[in-house]
Amino acid sequence: MAVSYTLTEGLTVGVEQLWPLLALPVAVGLLAYLIRRGEGGTRSASNRSRRLLLASRVLIVCLLVLGAMEPYTVQTRETPGEPGVTLLTDDSASMGIYPNTTDALVRDIEDEGVPVTRATIGSGSNSRLGDGVAANLQENGTVVVVSDGRVTEGRSLATAAEDAAGLNATVHSVTPQSPRTERAVTIAGPSTVSRGVRSQYTVSMEGVSVLEPVPVEVTIDGETVTEGELRPDGTLTVDHTFEALGSHRVTATLSGDDEYARNDVFYKSVRVVEQPDVLYVSQGEYPLRNYLDSLYNVSTASSVPADLDDYAAVVMQDTPSGNMGNTTALQDFVINGGGLVVAGGDNAYENGGYETSPVASMLPVRVGNATGGESNIVILVDVSGSAESGLSVQKAVALDVLDQLGDENQVGVVAFNQNAYRVSEMQALGQNRAETADKIRRLESGGATDIAVGLQGADELLDDREGTIILLSDGQDRLGPPAAVANQLGREGTRVVSVGVGKRVGVATMRQIASESGGSYFAADETERLRLLFGGSSRRYQGENLTIVTEDTFITAGVELTANPGQANNVQVKPGADYQVATADGKPAIASWRFGLGRVVSITAYDSDNTMGGLLDRPDSLVVTKSVNYAVGDPMRTQTGVTAVGDARVGRPTTLTYQGDSRPDAANISFRQVGDGRYRGEFTPREAGYQAALDTEYAANYPVEYASFGPSDSLDALVETTGGQTFTPDQGEQIASEARQKSTRVRTVQDTWDWVALLGALLLFTGEVVARRVQVYRGRTSLESGLP
Repeated sequence: MAVSYTLTEGLTVGVEQLWPLLALPVAVGLLAYLIRRGEGGTRSASNRSRRLLLASRVLIVCLLVLGAMEPYTVQTRETPGEPGVTLLTDDSASMGIYPNTTDALVRDIEDEGVPVTRATIGSGSNSRLGDGVAANLQENGTVVVVSDGRVTEGRSLATAAEDAAGLNATVHSVTPQSPRTERAVTIAGPSTVSRGVRSQYTVSMEGVSVLEPVPVEVTIDGETVTEGELRPDGTLTVDHTFEALGSHRVTATLSGDDEYARNDVFYKSVRVVEQPDVLYVSQGEYPLRNYLDSLYNVSTASSVPADLDDYAAVVMQDTPSGNMGNTTALQDFVINGGGLVVAGGDNAYENGGYETSPVASMLPVRVGNATGGESNIVILVDVSGSAESGLSVQKAVALDVLDQLGDENQVGVVAFNQNAYRVSEMQALGQNRAETADKIRRLESGGATDIAVGLQGADELLDDREGTIILLSDGQDRLGPPAAVANQLGREGTRVVSVGVGKRVGVATMRQIASESGGSYFAADETERLRLLFGGSSRRYQGENLTIVTEDTFITAGVELTANPGQANNVQVKPGADYQVATADGKPAIASWRFGLGRVVSITAYDSDNTMGGLLDRPDSLVVTKSVNYAVGDPMRTQTGVTAVGDARVGRPTTLTYQGDSRPDAANISFRQVGDGRYRGEFTPREAGYQAALDTEYAANYPVEYASFGPSDSLDALVETTGGQTFTPDQGEQIASEARQKSTRVRTVQDTWDWVALLGALLLFTGEVVARRVQVYRGRTSLESGLP
């Protein structure tokens, strides 16, 4: 059994064993007996000599016992190390706009007496920067990255930051300076459109050192449709109506000199198909029918017929359940991939008996008061090191989220870094709001980031209950594990609502985590919209017009809402459905979900004369169009041949989807079956431009490496997380100084002292024997023992 005692800060003494103490009294008693035996005889040593001998032998025994107890000391010491710098140079194409500063930087560092190890972590179109940083980390080491931080392949820089934290390694960066002018153009817009329907394409540009507007020309099928100018933060919108079926080409070209010419042109292949056949079902004459006519090939019926095979979607407006017609055929139609849009009114939903009708199970909403019910909610707060600098903001957002939640909700709190911690158990919020808020205020930060562990901890708090996890994080984590956990949570009925909080938020990561579970992403300043989802009667939302609840879904992306229809049917959004749009008083206006293989949209907002109260007028009409388009789904769904080609980039694999009776045969494309009569193949374009696969045209564009330029936020986050600094290319001396400081370590050192006790016992015994022999030699005693 070991015993220790701290004498002063940084110094602890102790022994490893206590059992030798048991031998001490036995040994002392035995010595006393042996030395005192024969006392008083003529050949006996004096009492004084015997006492001195006893004291000497007892001291020797004590030293031997002390040595057997294995004494030790523990001290903290500052020890200088061997400073060194690992300099990682990004030689990828995006760095081609910067002058080469690596050689001069190496000289400056080595002139300070610090050796430099050089490595290249990117080249050409390959920017595996996260892999390169992770591979060059050493315990307590210093890594300096000369890069713009643009990762196009491999692990993320956030993952590399975790590896660095585990090794106590520091990552510094050198910010490139004096970039040359460089620009990259892109086109965003639909790849498949209907004939005769206006489509919109947005041309944008990213660049560095772009001081003046850049001329841009947009052509469609070789004919110029617009010419204008672009700034790096600006866009150019092109509206076009395709009248001819088949493939069409939309091309954007920038003018002017810059470093690379290959990213001054962007190609967009557009496939034009016949307008989808839509069945409009209603008992009355409403403007929605005429609006749909401008977009689709519309047939009209007063009730649902038995045969729906000819239609891509059914739009039903203000129809009571008793007049719907063949709801069994409608349900089979949706389950097998058809679309359904149910628009409300005075004769629909709660006014039309929907709650007891066969259509009720298909709808993403249930009929009833929109403010009723309770939810199981876990607030999941990131308290890792990457969130440390913004923890006060993190707490403020968590408290703000708490304020949005209605009293009837069951709410718990979990904090996480590389581990998950239960902060507050699941309990009714109404009577425990102040206590829960106080626990959030007491949170402290530190540690690595593992969102997957946090999500698992929140799921454990929910136990077997379905619910919602509100994730508050900066998203500085690798995407794979948390996305996998979120996907599993979604399949179990728990969705993740992610809220991006921090100076640098990994928005793409946070969005994907939410999307995998069927949840939504909010920015930190958008948490007021949580009141729409979970506010309840105690926390009602009040706005002026229709409000987008879930942004950047297919239905809401790019939508601007100004209308206020004035009325809405009383419904609640079902768990697992997407709450898209709310009315001014917080009722669900538009909600959607997948039912079987099909898609269903509920539009419950309307006005007093059963029109849609401004929803069919611009700009609000876009949300109606996109709602029906969402229900229609893939217009190529029922066709054979190539039905889709993914966005293609030179040098990067892309996918092609084929539908037919047998597996297609195409050179350089390997197909696998992914469904009944459905095949997916993968291929890698080698050249940019318009190309063909299986007689289907597609567009291949410049590599991703040429799409973004300038320092990235991800590199800044890596440096900040590891405690590094950002230097300029002429600060080699400062980099060397940081390396020296990093190599000096304060270590805890344990020293054992058993050998000192044993040596002391040996020296004392030897000295005593020698002293007694000297006594005999000098004739001071006649006793052989040498004692006087």
